[in-house]
Amino acid sequence: MCGIIGYTTKRTDSVSVALAGLKNLEYRGYDSSGIAFYDGKKLDMVKAKGKISNLEEKLSQMDIASSCAIAHTRWATHGEPSETNAHPHQVGKVTLVHNGIIENYASLKEELIAKGYEFKSQTDTEVATAYIDYCYSLCNNKLQALVDACKGIRGSYAFNVIYEDEPTTIYATRKDSPLVIGYSHEGNFAASDISAILSYTNKYSLIDENEFVKITSSIVTFYNEDLTETSNEIKTATWDAAQYQKNGYDHFMLKEIYEQPKVIQDIFNRYYSDCDYSDIHFENFDNIHIVACGSAMHASLVGKYLLQTYAKIPAMVEIASEYRYAEELITPKTLLIVVSQSGETADTLAALRLAKEKGAYVVGIVNAVGSTISREVNKCIYTYAGPEIAVATTKGYTSQVAVFSTLVLNAMKQKGLLDETQEAEIKDELLNIKPKLEQVISQRDTYLDIAKDIYSHKDLFFIGRGIDSTVCMEGSLKLKEISYMHSESYSAGELKHGTISLIEEGTPVISIATNENLFEKTVSNIKETKARGSYTIFVTTDAHDAVDFREFADKTVIVPKTSEFSQAIPVVMALQLIAYETAKLRGCDIDKPRNLAKSVTVE
Repeated sequence: MCGIIGYTTKRTDSVSVALAGLKNLEYRGYDSSGIAFYDGKKLDMVKAKGKISNLEEKLSQMDIASSCAIAHTRWATHGEPSETNAHPHQVGKVTLVHNGIIENYASLKEELIAKGYEFKSQTDTEVATAYIDYCYSLCNNKLQALVDACKGIRGSYAFNVIYEDEPTTIYATRKDSPLVIGYSHEGNFAASDISAILSYTNKYSLIDENEFVKITSSIVTFYNEDLTETSNEIKTATWDAAQYQKNGYDHFMLKEIYEQPKVIQDIFNRYYSDCDYSDIHFENFDNIHIVACGSAMHASLVGKYLLQTYAKIPAMVEIASEYRYAEELITPKTLLIVVSQSGETADTLAALRLAKEKGAYVVGIVNAVGSTISREVNKCIYTYAGPEIAVATTKGYTSQVAVFSTLVLNAMKQKGLLDETQEAEIKDELLNIKPKLEQVISQRDTYLDIAKDIYSHKDLFFIGRGIDSTVCMEGSLKLKEISYMHSESYSAGELKHGTISLIEEGTPVISIATNENLFEKTVSNIKETKARGSYTIFVTTDAHDAVDFREFADKTVIVPKTSEFSQAIPVVMALQLIAYETAKLRGCDIDKPRNLAKSVTVE
């Protein structure tokens, strides 16, 4: 959550560069923005509530030539969205932008008030700013002040700091929140992620936990907590700024939906060419725990189903924020699989660290190369899905499902559960899945037609059985996230246990039936809702093209039949497009839904 960029340069365009970087960080979610900059004489600060365009409007009325700037998009945690609570914050000689949560801010605030500090905002960040200023007043050493302050702070943070008496230098550090350093001939950067700076450079370094960085327009120096200089590898990004553009699509979400066939095909191609899971020994573990949040948790439920059904391995899926309270279940014989698109999800990272403390072996399924989770797990499996800008995930989810499929196939091979004929059939299917996924996308008119029928309704329900039930959960979440419709997902067999009372005349019900063994049972459940007046959208595969669906379905979506190792992917792509068309008809901000953030780096 939140976006940070700092830029110090030999030129005088730091404000325009910082603003461009903020725009590339909008996907992280925010409710206000602000910038502090050195104009050659003094540090100035401008803030605005709402969109970055509001901040731009204010800045456009000023004649600015600035060589150093730090900027921020805020997602409110402490205090309402307002200009007062927006970052940057300035106390004494310190100006600060911050991503994260200061957990002990209340006690620090009391201590600082007793020392004469006064506070204008409701934020924990202003407290951190004052605390750094206090530490600086004691030691008169900028790096030491930052080190001392971090020792007294509990919580998560990525800090960009400018001191009033050295206004062209940025000091940075991080703990449990991402921050990267960027290098260019004109100047140097410190930003939340590489997307903020790719228009200017593809050279970057990853800051380690509790590492401290001094950034000038020409030199970047890294230090450990003892203020001994350290080295840090300069990496080259393998993607470019074009991947952060819409490239002709109306929304990033639509672009990312259309990218899925290639992303999924690439995952399966890698698995059958150069993927190596040989260091994951399933026979060494008594249990498998899968931990994630949001859509990643829904992908994990698909993984659990496949593990138990095909690899015959019991597995549990736990929401990351709750997992630490089940710590007595973690042993050195536990395999923990953590799933995170960003690789920075705070609750998932906390679960990872708890499990490692107890001796568990941890595998990560992650998209962001070099992220904190990817560096701390025992084994990282990258999805390589590329940048995902829309807040509501699409290719992030399907790429995680695809990786789970490969992981389960590997477990089956280890256990001798995959005969040569079955393996050859699955391999042929997965290596030729792209045309089937493109076929799903080609049915845009069908999805728009359905959206026109449901977009004005207040409530909607998803039902399915087996693996379809887990896909329903993701379809329901997608609709809620971007269209703001109330939607619920239920196991179809549970309807008669009370929830069928919610069905009224005309209530939309989206039902999924792809499993052959459960097909007739699911149809029976659909008919139960139809008898109560539901408007039914039926999603199934072309394996049932001889069935007359008109008896119980008002609209039908047909997707290509695949094995269960990949069946969730085309189904959920259809649900993504239904959600997209519905949100578009409702006039919603599809790429940046209200109150949501892309990367949740606070607990």
